[in-house]
Amino acid sequence: MEAQAQGLLETEPLQGTDEDAVASADFSSMLSEEEKEELKAELVQLEDEITTLRQVLSAKERHLVEIKQKLGMNLMNELKQNFSKSWHDMQTTTAYKKTHETLSHAGQKATTAFSNVGTAISKKFGDMRNSPTFKSFEERVETTVTSLKTKVGGTNPNGGSFEEVLSSTAHASAQSLAGGSRRTKEEELQC
Repeated sequence: MEAQAQGLLETEPLQGTDEDAVASADFSSMLSEEEKEELKAELVQLEDEITTLRQVLSAKERHLVEIKQKLGMNLMNELKQNFSKSWHDMQTTTAYKKTHETLSHAGQKATTAFSNVGTAISKKFGDMRNSPTFKSFEERVETTVTSLKTKVGGTNPNGGSFEEVLSSTAHASAQSLAGGSRRTKEEELQC
């Protein structure tokens, strides 16, 4: 008997299938006419109260909008204020502070590393400029420029057109870069 009494006093919430069973059950046959009339009256009263509450809520929302307009508050201002407050709140969190500190430290290290790389590159360029290979290249360029100036400047008695000068200079440079024997300045002038 205790098991039956306990089944009637269950405190567990209804499950989906229980709700379906209750919704599809027809309790109207179990109610007397007087109980039906009381429930109908209560239903009408609840519907009236809900309608009244909706009207009151709507009136209060309109009043709220009017007050905000009088105070110069609008949606955009509220969004700005909410964003500013949220940003401030986020910046005061421990996680943000630790992340900011870590990124700041990493940025400082990256700046130092880039500075060191720039210094190393400058030093390498300086070393390269002083290398024998660069000196040899520099001499070839100087020889070519001197030859070009001599030919264009008209010290050659035959003169020559600009195209001839370029052609002979290119020919001389190609032989010089191909590892051919170095010509003297006289040989270059004769080209």
